[in-house]
Amino acid sequence: MQRNEIPKIKPYFYDITLRDGNQSLKKPWNLDEKLIIFDKIQELNIPAVEIGFPASSQMDFDSCVELAKKAGEKTKVSVLARAHHGDIERALAAIKDAKNSRLHTFITLSPFHMEYVLNKKPQDVAQIAIDAVDFAKKNIKNPNCDIEFSVEHFGDCEENIDFVIEVLKEIVNKGATTINLPNTVERYRPYRYISLMKKVKENLPSNVIISVHNHNDLGMATATTVESYFSGAIQLECCLNGLGERAGNTDFAQVATILNNNCVDTGINLEKIYETTLLISQMSRVKIYEKAPLVGPEALAHRSGIHQDGAIKTKDMDFGAYRPIKPSIIGRYDDEKIGFTSQSGKTAIYDIIKALKYPITIQESIYLTPIAKEMAESKGELTGEEILELYFNKICNIKGVFELISFKPIEKGVYDLFFNYKGERKEVIGTGNGPIDACLNGLSKLGFDKIKLSYYKQYSLDGDEKGSGASAMSAVSMLDNKNNEIIGRAIDSSTALANVKAIFNALNQVY
Repeated sequence: MQRNEIPKIKPYFYDITLRDGNQSLKKPWNLDEKLIIFDKIQELNIPAVEIGFPASSQMDFDSCVELAKKAGEKTKVSVLARAHHGDIERALAAIKDAKNSRLHTFITLSPFHMEYVLNKKPQDVAQIAIDAVDFAKKNIKNPNCDIEFSVEHFGDCEENIDFVIEVLKEIVNKGATTINLPNTVERYRPYRYISLMKKVKENLPSNVIISVHNHNDLGMATATTVESYFSGAIQLECCLNGLGERAGNTDFAQVATILNNNCVDTGINLEKIYETTLLISQMSRVKIYEKAPLVGPEALAHRSGIHQDGAIKTKDMDFGAYRPIKPSIIGRYDDEKIGFTSQSGKTAIYDIIKALKYPITIQESIYLTPIAKEMAESKGELTGEEILELYFNKICNIKGVFELISFKPIEKGVYDLFFNYKGERKEVIGTGNGPIDACLNGLSKLGFDKIKLSYYKQYSLDGDEKGSGASAMSAVSMLDNKNNEIIGRAIDSSTALANVKAIFNALNQVY
């Protein structure tokens, strides 16, 4: 995005978790819980917080009083009040000790709600709204307290938008400095809502802050909020974890991250997002949907072979092939999850084994892939332990016509090799410069010379995942008569035995 496309005014985040989010919970938070959440909101560097609805209950009033006292000058604390003198007085009493505060009052101007819910005529509702703001302005004692007015159900005001604009002009004249335009119930596509919002903005004084508050009934609250900012709205009312009535409110993490992705300076401490999300989920008892954008347990999961290949190749880059951000931006440090299903491929096998600290080549992962796919077709996604079990059985312990029984040193450079071939016992004395050379020498004496050593490598292991206490892995690369490479691997606490077992695993791939 070009810098000249970004609004000149930074977005002003207004958190509604402690009010909208709280009121939707099966068990609303008490003061102690609200204090914890308030601290986390401040750590995120969110400048404005709606701390409650003082007239709703004594507990909410008391909580607002304490939070208002706790907040410093940096955080504006806001409380909600209906367009009713009693509510407004109660709200102002709750925030009287706040250093930086806001009175937020509201009423619907939707034709449907005015007629069927309020049972009042539009002009009467308009007068109630204007009088409420006038009353609030006259009763505010704190010079650092401003007024926000919300048009409840603004998204339903398409047919009477001119009337709404005229009412809002009067409300601004009476002292409201922020006009909030809630999409209280999401019914239409974002464009229709944004068109209404822009019309209001164009008809109000330029110093009035336009705010948006979008519910997520149809799943478009985040898109509507983001596009509203790029269309002139400055205040963005969001909720942690998208909590709120019905399908919830605009999700804060999504909006902040999207704006950051589009080169907008949000002023938000993005690294605190993930830990805050987990905390809010725990405290609200609302689980994070496993496919939730950015923060869901599955948000970093890849199962398609094509996606896995691209994800693994770019996992250490800031710009990932199949992820929207580098997860550490929001404080998420778990790696992209590679799961194996019948849709996965060789890259997944390779990455899973490597992540479990075992060596594997692409050729070996290619060999394991069809076997793992067949297992996954009947079982579903395979766990890392199941993939590792497959690795042990098919790579490190290959069953075949050869079965090693023992390999013992007789003297320096001389070894007794004892094994089964197609059920027949074989024993031979092998000599050479070390156990590998002696083993191959003994096999050659018996006519088993289809493979020749290309190279070998040893790995030190702390112990395999199956608890065998193994400390050594050997990998031998052998060439058959047609110069095809065969890799044999084996694990044993004895390095010498690991080498010989690896040779026998290679033999079982040839004979």
